[in-house]
Parts: sequence; C-alpha cells; structure tokens
Amino acid sequence: MRTLVIGDIHGGYKGVVQAINRAKITPDDTLIFLGDYVDGWSESAETVSFLIELTAKNKCIFIRGNHDDLCYHFLANNEKPLQWVEQGGQSSIDSYDNLSRHEIESHKNFFENLQDYYIDEKNRLFTHAGFQNLKGPQYEHHKTAFYWDRTLWETALATDTNLKKDDLKFPERLKLFDEIYIGHTPVTRIGKTTPQRALSVWNIDTGAAFKGPVTVFDVDTKEFWQSDPVWTLYPDEKGRNVI
Repeated sequence: MRTLVIGDIHGGYKGVVQAINRAKITPDDTLIFLGDYVDGWSESAETVSFLIELTAKNKCIFIRGNHDDLCYHFLANNEKPLQWVEQGGQSSIDSYDNLSRHEIESHKNFFENLQDYYIDEKNRLFTHAGFQNLKGPQYEHHKTAFYWDRTLWETALATDTNLKKDDLKFPERLKLFDEIYIGHTPVTRIGKTTPQRALSVWNIDTGAAFKGPVTVFDVDTKEFWQSDPVWTLYPDEKGRNVI
C-alpha cells in the first residue's frame, strides 16, 4: 500500500497516463493529485475524464488548483477572463467543445467537489499552493490562498536550511506539519525538473505545462516516476509559453 502524490498535469493526458503506468499503480495505492489538471496542452477534458474513471479503481484525493477553479467558472458560467484564456484557458475551451452536455455536467461536479487541502494521519499536508494563516489551513481567511499563494514555497526556499524548528527565525507555518506537499510553482523556475525539497516543503510541480514531465511521488520512500517531458508528447503544440 503506497501513498502517491501527483503533480500538476495541465491538460497533458498522455503525460499523466505515462507517469502512472511507470509507477505501476495497484488498487491498493492511494493517489493524491495536487491540482491544475487543465489549461495547457490540448487534452484537458480527456485528463479530467481519466481522473474520474480512476476513482473506480483507486482511492483518489483531488486537490483544487487555480486553473481548475478558473475552468469550473468557465463551465458553470461561461466566464472567460482574458488572462485565463491567454494562460492556457483557450486549450481547455477547445477541449470541451468535444464533450456532451452530460459529460460536462460530470466534470462540473468533479470540479465542485475538489478539496482545498488534505491532512493525512501522519500529519502531512497536501495542498496546491499554500496557506497564509499562521495557525494553519483550517483557520485560513482567504480560501484562494490554497490555490494561488506562492509565499509558502518562497519562504521555504529563502530560509536557512540549518535552522531548527525551535529557532525563533524558523517560519511558523512550517512548524505545523511534518511535511507539506505542493504544486503550483514549477520547479523549472529554479532550473529543476524533479521534485524539490525546501525545509519540510516538497514541490511536485515539475513543469509539465512547459518543458518538464508529470511526476508521481511516493511520500514514504521518496521514490518517484516521471513521464517524458510533456511537450515531446505534443510536438505540434505550444503548451503554456508564459509562467
């Protein structure tokens, strides 16, 4: 029995299928997806359909990403803010042209039931981006922080790795959990394409929307499996060309 966390996918259906196959998942594995299932490559709707089907085989926990929230508002209210359209949203709009009304309703239900965060029995937090309240995510005043905030990762990156948790300079938010798993900010920003740790924070967004792969990560053993760089699976597409 494994607990596997999966980073940002961004419509790269071929990438997530490849990564999951390489991880050789079994029905005993728990799968925690960190969000941003859509917006980027051409198969956003196919990705969500695949994830819905996966729940029949595995225990799956789906976290809400900022792109998932934006896509939901498109499906529910036909909202198309220009920034979203330019940041991968157009690929999702095009992808959903091929779905029936029944399928779209199923996808809306999927997006509505995403979780903002999940805490397991080993005091490990899973969320898309972060949280701001120093007392913990359950006290968060701004729900959008769960899928938009970057300060948690930036704080972890900027903190002296030699600091101990009892040091007065150690970030309060990072004292609350044994480990924190996030996506949202691709590690390609620091020149990496594999999962990166900063203090107790693991970033599993390995840049699938850009030049990196989709990653499946075992939270107990720290072993991981990756797809090919997703852009190589969609050679005739541009993906998201701006971070």
